[in-house]
Amino acid sequence: MSKKRSVEVAVISDVHLGTYGCRAKELLKYLKSIKPTTLVLNGDIIDIWQFSKRYWPGSHMQIVKQIFGMAAKGVNVYYVTGNHDEMLRKFDGFTMGSLKIVNKVVLELNRKNAWIFHGDVFDITMKHSKWLAKLGAIGYDTLILLNAFVNFVREKIGMGRVSFSKKIKNRVKGAVNFIDDFENTAAEIAINNEYDYVICGHIHNPEIKTIKTGQGSVVYLNSGDWVENLTALEYNKKKWSLYRFSDDIPLNEEKTTEAEEEEENLDVNMIYKNLVEEFRLTKQ
Repeated sequence: MSKKRSVEVAVISDVHLGTYGCRAKELLKYLKSIKPTTLVLNGDIIDIWQFSKRYWPGSHMQIVKQIFGMAAKGVNVYYVTGNHDEMLRKFDGFTMGSLKIVNKVVLELNRKNAWIFHGDVFDITMKHSKWLAKLGAIGYDTLILLNAFVNFVREKIGMGRVSFSKKIKNRVKGAVNFIDDFENTAAEIAINNEYDYVICGHIHNPEIKTIKTGQGSVVYLNSGDWVENLTALEYNKKKWSLYRFSDDIPLNEEKTTEAEEEEENLDVNMIYKNLVEEFRLTKQ
């Protein structure tokens, strides 16, 4: 295992643990490769909408154990709630050691304020037609499954991977406009509240850019997702950067351990027991 990279803040979102599209093995490699002071889980980490005890692979359990282990070792972990894990919002303010559940958080970074929240508050569908949003989530997961099969075949015949959902988003004008509106709305509110950075997830569109309005400017950031883009945000030495797993050759070439290869399904009671035991052992 190569030496871990030290970063001040790492932000991940839209992992969707408990769904077939989640790229848990790749995320585990990333989390094991960094040594952050603060880890922000910016919503939709566990997909409670689609959670089923019939599907919870060992690789998904490893992510939860890794996060609890990091918290037990003193990493400040903020679990920012999203729409797919919205049932956790009633636990806003709950603290266990270095892990905190929040609906939003503001971090002070070198005298600059970073406003971090998931972003579903800007989604009209979420506000007025939650059943439609949930139906869309099921359709999205099905599309990811189909996409995975197609990419498996393409790689076998020497062709590159493709992303169906990215192609759809890029070609559908409404989707492009939605992303633009989302980014601009977040930026406008951040500027009005005099934040220096606004950090979201939700739309699975990794980005770092400066947005200017008549009232001022703000750096807008989006951590992307761990379903298709496999991206994270990192803050170190007064600078934000966008991490892409596809660009990290050493991690991509690293051999998978037996623990990561484990694909056993665990029921809810076993998940809870494993979590408590892992936290107890790590604290010793």
